[in-house]
Amino acid sequence: MKRREFIALLGGMSLAAPRGTFAQTGKVLRLGTLTTLPPVGPTTPQGAILVAGLAKRGYVQGSNLVIEARGAAGKLELMDKLAGELKAANVDAIVTFGYPSAAAAKATGLPTVIASGSGDPVATGLVQSLARPGGNLTGIADDAATLSTKRLSLLKATVPKLRRVAMLWNKDDLGMSLRYQASAKAAQGIDVEVQALGVREPDDFNDAFAAMTREVPDAILMVSDALTILNRKRVVDFAAEHKLPAIYESDVVVRDGGLMSYSFDPHESYDRAAALIDQIFKGAKPADLPVEQPTRYLFVVNLKTAKSIGLEIPPQVSALADEVIE
Repeated sequence: MKRREFIALLGGMSLAAPRGTFAQTGKVLRLGTLTTLPPVGPTTPQGAILVAGLAKRGYVQGSNLVIEARGAAGKLELMDKLAGELKAANVDAIVTFGYPSAAAAKATGLPTVIASGSGDPVATGLVQSLARPGGNLTGIADDAATLSTKRLSLLKATVPKLRRVAMLWNKDDLGMSLRYQASAKAAQGIDVEVQALGVREPDDFNDAFAAMTREVPDAILMVSDALTILNRKRVVDFAAEHKLPAIYESDVVVRDGGLMSYSFDPHESYDRAAALIDQIFKGAKPADLPVEQPTRYLFVVNLKTAKSIGLEIPPQVSALADEVIE
């Protein structure tokens, strides 16, 4: 083969190489993270798992990967602006945490992967179906009905005389409102009355606490979003003061003194999000990538908190825990 023909062949091979190969060896890819909470960067717990998942697929921050992190820190009115900043930064894809983040990212038209917290993406209109999302979003969906039933069954097993449960959620977050509805429906199924305490801003927690003081529930279930997570310490302190058992949707609250939580395993979900990002970087369209659901869930119990409120966790409940904090 002549030298000129050999060079032409090499050129043709370069053009024909899969986009994924080129992406990992030549092009620097830009990933935006968008959350209703403080920004999810590489050094945050969520970001570290995501970065590790991308690294094992060949994307190394500072080499062929740049991360643009944006977070509203609870100020949901900033979501559209922050999503616009990511679009202006020419990110190749966005990964979101929370329904408002996913909705804002969808409006940009950029390829988006939901990592967590979106609620039911079909019910909220983020995607057409789990099997065929049909737009610019895919990701990991919440199985709200199953999770709500499990959380309430754990409360019932812990507090056999459970008759009324107070539910706290953000009424301005569509994803969380639908999750509240799933929880309320699950409560009816086990003959438990729901004390509905929707909040929209920090001051509303005072009204919620006053309502629980007037009509004392047997337990509390808090639905997680930016507003409730940023005010979690107030809920934990109220539950401790009134010796009320409470279950949460994030183990972060349990590590801050909450009684127990049942939630998706972030290592599994964020690693699966990284896998979907990898496919998008290699040229796949979100519309063609089925929305996935978590397969692993973690039950965490804080025995120190149980002792402080005079509650004895039944052995059969403790035996179910993936982690016990003492």
